[in-house]
This record gives sequence, structure tokens and C-alpha cells, in this order.
Amino acid sequence: MKGQGPDSDIVMSSRIRIARNLQSHPFPMLATNQQSQEVLDKVTEALQNEELGTISRFDLIPLSELSELQKRVLVEKHLISPNLANESRNGAVILSENESISIMINEEDHLRIQCLCPGFQIKEAWDLASQIDDVFEGNLDYAFDERRGFLTSCPTNVGTGIRASVMMHLPALVLTQQINRILSAITQVGLAVRGLYGEGSEAIGNLFQISNQITLGQSEDEIIDNLYSVARQIIEHEKAARQKLISESRTRIVDRVMRSYGILSHASIMDSKEAAQRLSDVRLGVDLGIITQVSPHIMNELMVMTQPGFLQQQSGEKLSPEDRDIRRAELIRERLSTI
Repeated sequence: MKGQGPDSDIVMSSRIRIARNLQSHPFPMLATNQQSQEVLDKVTEALQNEELGTISRFDLIPLSELSELQKRVLVEKHLISPNLANESRNGAVILSENESISIMINEEDHLRIQCLCPGFQIKEAWDLASQIDDVFEGNLDYAFDERRGFLTSCPTNVGTGIRASVMMHLPALVLTQQINRILSAITQVGLAVRGLYGEGSEAIGNLFQISNQITLGQSEDEIIDNLYSVARQIIEHEKAARQKLISESRTRIVDRVMRSYGILSHASIMDSKEAAQRLSDVRLGVDLGIITQVSPHIMNELMVMTQPGFLQQQSGEKLSPEDRDIRRAELIRERLSTI
């Protein structure tokens, strides 16, 4: 969240996720405890490859060693999926030193390699993920079919096994009521639109995850290029919408931004949904130059730090919903007052 990348005023992050399975073992949902442990052992052995050491230092963390709260924080940081946190047998995660790379073991598939980059760097994320995938492929026997490609637990991932996505902050398209038309067009070109936490999640705080739907019948480069092209168009539409807000409704947008800034700076209680919307307003104000005393990375950090798991981890105890709302407001006030 502290990193800066191209078009980071609109694209929060770019992500590549690659699904892979081992030829000699059943998919995780059918594997026994012994079989899933064998997969974990094989991946652990492959992790010792010297080539991976040139990319980063990696730590393997068995999920059984983590508390429910620690797992929730990893979900909120997008380092593991809710599925891995809640249901996995012999699940583990491999994290790079700066956590930009996470590799889930025994989730829906044996391996899920994820690379996150700040801003609009989907091609850079793909290059890094592909490099890691090549190392593992040289040490593990992947489940692969000449006609169907890489075999996965879910048919929607068969083929390349790749999911490419960008997390976009699109407040101006929402405020100018263009978002539904844009999202409808996106789905017609083979892309999916989801919320902050992927499939089934709500798009709160004007954050939308745009990703490919098709993994079979297209090459990895075609999938990346299609997402890149569409995301570039969305960026231009959002920029145009922001300029329209400033030129045609400046007083209204300044009032909206400053009201949200005032509430965030002084509120004593704040639920997660309101916090996400208010932070979105202020982030838009920062990007438009309406608010100059707040840096964008502080707003990015608060979008993560105000999630329930983070609040409880920071407090060192389990909090009731009301206590979380009080702590959330306190945290935001503290962070904004240090500026």
C-alpha cells in the first residue's frame, strides 16, 4: 500500500494468480490428510531451489500455527483466500519478504502463486509470477493435458490457470452515474467485475476488481493484453469523469470531500462501510488536489488498517462490533492528526 506505481491514483494494485496441481496427487478437495501432507512436503522441498532465492527470501507458514485472527488479517491483506483460512487441510502459505508474493498450498488447488504490484503493473506482475512458476515447474510434476492445458479443481481455471486482475478506485464514474454502463461493457468482453475480496464480495468504497473470466482457448499474453487494454480505457474514462466533476460540479465535490474529511477527523464511532465510503471521498479529494495535506499512501493504508481483523490484531484482543467501530474511528483520527 505504500508503493507507488503507474496510474496509482486510479489503480490501487495489479495482481496475477496462477493455479497449479501436482500430477501424482488428487485435487485438495479429494485428498486425504496424508496426500495433502505429501503435497506440502514436495512444495517445501522445491522451495529450497536456489533460483527462488535470487527473487526474494521466502517463509513457509503452516495455517495450523496461526490463530483465527492472524488468518483473518492475512485475508484482509489479500495474501490468502477465505477458503484457505477456513477450510483447508494441511494448508500453508509461502510469503516473500515484502509480502508482494504469496503462494497458497492446498487451497482449492495444490498451488496458487500470487504476485501483487502497486499501481498499474499487470505485465510486470505477470513476468514475476511466470518466473516463479517456471522454477516450481522445473521441480514439480504439474498436472497438464496437451489439449486442455493445466488441470485445475474448478473448470473455469482450466487452460492457462491464470487470473489477472486490477483493483481500481472509480469514485468519479460512480458519482457521474456512468459506472453501470462501463461495468456492463466490461462483462461483454470476457472480463469479470468483483468487490474488494473477489468473488461474491461487495464493491465498497468505490473499489472494483476487474479480472479475466476466460482461461481456456487464449494464451497468457492474450489474457494479459486484453485486461491491460480494457483497464487502460477505464482509467481514461475515470480521468475524464474526474475532470467533469471539477469543471461542472466543483462546489458540490469540494463540499462532499471536505464533509467526509471532517467526519473522519472527528467521529467517535465509525462502521466499516461508512469508513470505506468516507475514505474513498477523501482519496478522491487528494487525487484532485482539493486536499493537499494528506498523502495518497496514508489513505491506502487506512483502507486496510480499518478492517476488522487489523483492528483486533492491533488492539491485541477480540473486539465486539461496537468496540471495533469505536477503535476504527479512533485509529482514523490518530492517523489523520499526525499529518
